[in-house]
Order: sequence, then C-alpha cells, then structure tokens
Amino acid sequence: MIPSVSQCLALMEQYAMLANIREHSLMVGRVAGLIARGVAQAGWAVSPELVVSGALLHDIAKTASLGKDLRHDQLGREICLAHGFHELADIVAEHVVLKGGVPQPCCTEKEIVYYADKRVLHDAVVDLEARLDYIIERYGNGDEALHARIRGNFIQAHAIEARLFAVLPFAPRDLAGLVQEYPLFAEAEEISPF
Repeated sequence: MIPSVSQCLALMEQYAMLANIREHSLMVGRVAGLIARGVAQAGWAVSPELVVSGALLHDIAKTASLGKDLRHDQLGREICLAHGFHELADIVAEHVVLKGGVPQPCCTEKEIVYYADKRVLHDAVVDLEARLDYIIERYGNGDEALHARIRGNFIQAHAIEARLFAVLPFAPRDLAGLVQEYPLFAEAEEISPF
C-alpha cells in the first residue's frame, strides 16, 4: 500500500516530526515528485506516487533518533513496515546510503528519493557539492576516513544525476526554479512543469 500525501502528513504529526525536518521532507517530496513525473513522461516505469510518499516519509524517524544511537533510516524502515507500507520500506532504508549501486539502464523510485534528498539542504534546493560540504561539516566529526566514505556515497549521487538528467527536459541547475512551481500533490495530473 502506498500512503497518500495526506496520510504522510498525518504520520509526520503522529511521529512528532520537528518543523525543520518536516519542511526538509516537503521540499524533498517536491523535488522527487518533479523528477519522477519527468522520467515517467520519458517512458521510465516509475510510480510518481510511490516516489512522493517515499520522499515525504524518508526522515519519519529522524526526530525520534536525535541524540540517540539510532539509525533513522533503519528505524524509518521499521515504521513503514509497521504501517504496512512495504513498498516504502527499502526506499526509506536506503535514502542515506544506497546498497548495490545504481541500477542499469535507469533509476528506480529508491534512487530518485536518494538523489532528491541529496539536493535539499534544510528546505532549499542546492547542488550536490553544497550538500556534500554540509554533510561532511555536520556529520564528519573531523574523521578523514568518514569523510572519504561520505564522498564515495556522493559518487553514486553524481551517477544518478547524470542518468536522470539525460532524459529530463531541464538541467540540474534548473531544478530550484522549477520546483517552486511544482505541486506537491501528484494527483494534479493536468499540471505539467514542462
């Protein structure tokens, strides 16, 4: 079962998502939804509804994990499973680090959510390098080995970006402007950002 946008918003309330995390998740939902609709229009077999729901709930466990030795991606997976959202579980579990690399020849819902999260710093759309710099500064703890792992993770983000934007009718630099006009509610099929 794929939760609707309104169900996702209700879950944000239920799990006491902090306002800043909620704003981040809403923007990731807009970015991911815009990309998903674009690649679906290009012929890729992706579900924009699944992408938007996965993006909205990707940080569902972040508030509960703050200040604790918990992985919010794994706890988020458990929350999705507890609610019967089996389609979302792996998307939420792998939004921080993808397992298995980038699928060929195209990306799935999981990679779109992963990429969209890497393009949103707080609630602003930024390029991958700005987000990488923030993650290293915020979570790198001055550990060069950890910095190298984080940079390695972003190699996948760059590969996904290249794959996505090879079929999208706009460039990565255009994403911030386009997303402002994109409706979060994917049910508005008559609205096309292209």
